[in-house]
Amino acid sequence: MLFVGPGDEVYEGMIVGENSRAEDIDVNPCKEKHLTNMRSSTAEVLVRLDSHRKPTLDEALEFVREDECVEVTPASVRMRKLVLPKVQRLKTARLARR
Repeated sequence: MLFVGPGDEVYEGMIVGENSRAEDIDVNPCKEKHLTNMRSSTAEVLVRLDSHRKPTLDEALEFVREDECVEVTPASVRMRKLVLPKVQRLKTARLARR
């Protein structure tokens, strides 16, 4: 499930969707897919994504984990990591394991 739609402003550390697994995945939603002349045998299979859903404040508070927070502005409700840069998140996670 996606929490941001096309044209929404995103930044590093922002939660843009839900993963079916327990671990976090770092993604870049601004990077476009490179088109090539090579085609695979599964190119005919189309993947349809469900439309995005903006979480309410209550849903966002239920969704976040201990290393995440909810950012509330008059225009939107966003979820993000407490530590935004990926490198800093990895360092703090490594230190927490000690």
